[in-house]
Amino acid sequence: MDAGALQLAAAAVAIVVAALVCRWFLVACAVGVRKQRPRLPPGSTGLPLIGETLRLISAYKTPDPEPFIDERVARHGGVFTTHIFGERTVFSADPAFNRLLLAAEGRAVSCSYPSSITTLLGARSLLLTRGTAHKRLHSLTLTRLGRPASQPLLAHIERLVLATMRQWEPTATVRLLDEAKKITFNLTVKQLVSIEPGPWTESLRREYVKLIDGFFSIPFPFASFLPFTTYGQALKSRKKVAGALREVIRKRMEERGEEKGVKEEMDGKREKKDMVEELLEAEGGSFSEEEMVDFCLSLLVAGYETTSVLMTVAVKFLTETPAALAQLKEEHENMTKMKGENQLLEWVDYKSMTFTQCVINETLRVANIIGGVFRRANTDIHFKGYTIPKGCKIFASFRAVHLNNEHYENARTFDPWRWQNEVGANLFTPFGGGPRLCPGYELARVVISVFLHHLVMRFR
Repeated sequence: MDAGALQLAAAAVAIVVAALVCRWFLVACAVGVRKQRPRLPPGSTGLPLIGETLRLISAYKTPDPEPFIDERVARHGGVFTTHIFGERTVFSADPAFNRLLLAAEGRAVSCSYPSSITTLLGARSLLLTRGTAHKRLHSLTLTRLGRPASQPLLAHIERLVLATMRQWEPTATVRLLDEAKKITFNLTVKQLVSIEPGPWTESLRREYVKLIDGFFSIPFPFASFLPFTTYGQALKSRKKVAGALREVIRKRMEERGEEKGVKEEMDGKREKKDMVEELLEAEGGSFSEEEMVDFCLSLLVAGYETTSVLMTVAVKFLTETPAALAQLKEEHENMTKMKGENQLLEWVDYKSMTFTQCVINETLRVANIIGGVFRRANTDIHFKGYTIPKGCKIFASFRAVHLNNEHYENARTFDPWRWQNEVGANLFTPFGGGPRLCPGYELARVVISVFLHHLVMRFR
């Protein structure tokens, strides 16, 4: 082989070696980039813009919404990525991750809800405020609604329940959910603004029904100009509800201004009659009119919708479980024999309703009126090899945990006796947890207990 051929062969080998080295370098760089890039939980983002929102909404409008979660957990695991209500969302059905999120409120995560909910509730509502603002509103709510042991409040609950039941004709059909909503709405209105049931409260309640329907609807742009949409109707009703509450608050502010000099000394000694009065006197009257409107509006939503649905579903489950109904009835009959007929219930009676609490716990677990909570990551969150980046929306699903057979035996079967052993109590979060634990959770239990007492004692 001559010198020219050798040179050509050497050049060819050099080119091949250089190409191989270059390829190796590029592959190594690509692997390095992949290693550095945060690994989101697996999942699907669905259709452009809409994502999987329509699938989620349609699933929850069926008698069995569980497959939406079940299919994704089976495919991707307890923490997966989806796209709902306009943005990418990490969905958690993992109890350990849910506990982490609830405890990390205000630090690693912050409360964050879809725009449909934030617009309808108002930026100053208890659900949406953060930090110091949330702490002061939460404290005020506890002061007013977190003390159901108060005998006047217990007596008022019982009067409302009995007044509603007396209107039920023996031969008429009773729509239980409607009747339960009247009880909870009138109770909450009384606690907020001291107005007794009547045309004003009923008119306000009808608007609330439309407002709540808009929470999990699609917030179309310019929806206020599209009144035929669910969200458009909800915006219109929100305006009416806020206007009605604003009128009451303004009147009370005027009355307070007129009476200030006369009652100043007595105010510190007597108990406040309702939440508006608490707000007017809190922190030297520093709450603005709009803060009070948003706050009262959000408390009405919380008190009206969740407790009434629980009351109704409890009756459904008891009807389907005769042994539980029989034991509940026996508990209340024995209590009545010890008290005597036609005696008002007292706090000690409520505390003695042990099986009633088992029924309420199991109703909360199976029905999951509060299906979960939305949060937003304030920093990168690392969990089980995944990284949830700062700014990402997260949904902690209580429902997915409560209905998981790995956590509760026969999880989708109503079994109140399981609570006699407190099995799975550490996984049970029907009222949330952490700094945002529902301040009215004990009041809700009291209302349902009083309702069930009179239902089983007066009706078959």
